[in-house]
Amino acid sequence: MYKGTLTKKLEFIIHIIYWLLIFYFTFVKNAIKTKFVVPDLFIWTYFIVFILTFYFHYLLVMKQVFKSFSWKKLFVGVFISYLVFTFLRWITEQVITGILFDRINYTKPDFINYLLDNVQYSSMTIILSSLLWFVIYSIRLLEYNQLILEENKNTEIKFLKAQINPHFVFNTLNNIYSMVYFQSDKSLTAIDKLSQIMRFTTYESQKEKIKLTDEIDYIKAYIELEELRHQDTILVDFKVEVKNEFEEIPPYILSPLVENALKHGEVSNAEPIHIELKVWENQLNFKVKNKIGTQKKDSLGGIGLDNLQKRLEIHYPKKHQLKIENDQSHFTAELEIDLK
Repeated sequence: MYKGTLTKKLEFIIHIIYWLLIFYFTFVKNAIKTKFVVPDLFIWTYFIVFILTFYFHYLLVMKQVFKSFSWKKLFVGVFISYLVFTFLRWITEQVITGILFDRINYTKPDFINYLLDNVQYSSMTIILSSLLWFVIYSIRLLEYNQLILEENKNTEIKFLKAQINPHFVFNTLNNIYSMVYFQSDKSLTAIDKLSQIMRFTTYESQKEKIKLTDEIDYIKAYIELEELRHQDTILVDFKVEVKNEFEEIPPYILSPLVENALKHGEVSNAEPIHIELKVWENQLNFKVKNKIGTQKKDSLGGIGLDNLQKRLEIHYPKKHQLKIENDQSHFTAELEIDLK
């Protein structure tokens, strides 16, 4: 059950303030302008009927109307509240006061005129009750909608993370399988690297934000796993320039660009993948450049980069820019983020 910041206690306080305002504008303000006069008997009876009808409309009518709103239900509800007000006023001012004080408000009233007269008197009660109910309802609705937006956002982030992990693990296990199949002495090292990465994906990836250095370590471990498959080939030229090593970012914001380059790039000693990370004064610049493999294709259609774009929109709306350049021989991805 959803519980917002507007608790029953706070709602009660709002009602008290609301009634104090009504009392002020009804009695105190007029008393300041003119000499204060003790309210007549029928002022008090009207006020009693006012309160009873107010909460009948607030607690019963409005609640039922907005369970499944329709204009018909609203008009019927208002009409019922009007009948309740009229009935209570008749009982109070024509029956009870007649018995207790030998006074009645209307002397031999015409029934139709009495009904019409109370349209005016009941309208203020119904309007003020509806107004307060709408204020309380709107506050709770806004809070609830905000909660739903946050939950949808968190759900989408978790879904996007779930897409990344199996994709990466699938590729890595294939690599390790190949090393084991060919009885490579590097297979145990690869398994150890994978275990380090799995610890990251199990614990760090569940956090909303992690230290930038943790993401960098994750990328390095990923690169080392790839390098183990290529023996003496230099895969990556990775340059890091970070002034504040405690800067925080969401997990998997940088790594998809590296994964894309390793997956689609053609590497050699002459043309390794170039990766450059600079972070200064709340500005992050991450650039990845690779030669396009003749049998490979760089695009934004893969899980990694599509995923990255969606997560950037969630975490850094209007505070990021992802530039993609493809000149048929080289593929360059550059990410700029305002970390403020």
